[in-house]
Amino acid sequence: MDIRRAVGARAGIPSEKLDDLLRYRESNQFSAREHAALEFAERITRDDLEVTDTCMTRLREHFTEAEVVELTFIVGFQTFASKFAKAFNIAPQGYTA
Repeated sequence: MDIRRAVGARAGIPSEKLDDLLRYRESNQFSAREHAALEFAERITRDDLEVTDTCMTRLREHFTEAEVVELTFIVGFQTFASKFAKAFNIAPQGYTA
């Protein structure tokens, strides 16, 4: 999350919120909309999780169909970028501590 954390911080996302990303389910830092997006992103990226009907219903309570498509693209692209960097052993560039 090197460059993405730096971008988030530059966009004004509080460091406490960024620190809680891996604990988003228990954190009170995130809105219901953000919880839905984070759960969806987690279910897309983890092989041991499915994108359930419940997850999609919750997502669609907060996002339009166009926003769901855009969110899916962004998560997919970031996943690709991560795998690409891994394939070429590209280390984090030091954008965050």
